[in-house]
Amino acid sequence: MLKEDFIKSMVAEDVGRGDLFARISESKEVRAYIIAKSDGVFGGREYIEVLAKMYDLALTWDIRDGEAFTKGKKLLFVSGDSKRILSLERSILDIALHASSIATLTNRYVKAIEGTGVKLLDTRKTRPLLREFEKYAVRCGGGLNHRMGLDDCLMLKDTHLKTIDDLDLFMSEVRQKIPFTSKVEIECEDMEMVKRAMKAGADIIMCDNMSLEETKEVVQYRNDNYPHILLEASGNVTLETIKDIAKTGVDAISSGAIIHQANWIDLSMKIE
Repeated sequence: MLKEDFIKSMVAEDVGRGDLFARISESKEVRAYIIAKSDGVFGGREYIEVLAKMYDLALTWDIRDGEAFTKGKKLLFVSGDSKRILSLERSILDIALHASSIATLTNRYVKAIEGTGVKLLDTRKTRPLLREFEKYAVRCGGGLNHRMGLDDCLMLKDTHLKTIDDLDLFMSEVRQKIPFTSKVEIECEDMEMVKRAMKAGADIIMCDNMSLEETKEVVQYRNDNYPHILLEASGNVTLETIKDIAKTGVDAISSGAIIHQANWIDLSMKIE
């Protein structure tokens, strides 16, 4: 969804048939600011800038996407018509709150595996119609996006594999039907499936809910036999476990928690 369409829908949801305060108040030129009431990592600037352009507001920033902030810092100043700023206050804050909360938790995961060379990926476990926005927030926190949807990478999960009678034959047909640049990832729960998937020609193997020892075994087998294949670990990834998973030698770790477990930080708007 285009940022402009996303923002129009967001504002329409909140303003409805018209802000009642705007009916009875007089316009004034004012300046407002967003202040941090907790520590975090910022996200949302790209979207707020589009909103400001759409609704004729002037912005002065003291933060970039991906930068850390501390409680008490003024992040953004918004100048313009008082009615417009007050009508858009919640939309601006919700963009910053939602994106910054995901960015903040993502950054904690990224820092937990710093120095290992392992990439942190998100998943498709996003809120309906918010995928592009939430995956943008992951990037603000230093994570990388996994596939955006079903059209940019073919992933064969356990449910897909149940419908495939001959994996080798299926994979030979896949290469004739999907784009040349598209990768094929196969979800594997044990070493037997890993060997089948690698032999069949997978580009990426997902080590799904494997123990550390099982994952290390997969890494060793990959290194000895198919060094070109990428390995992704997924399942039971927490801040407490992610460093040990990274040490197994996988190339990437995916986690839906960085989006769906992100608790909102505290930001507020004030009028000067």
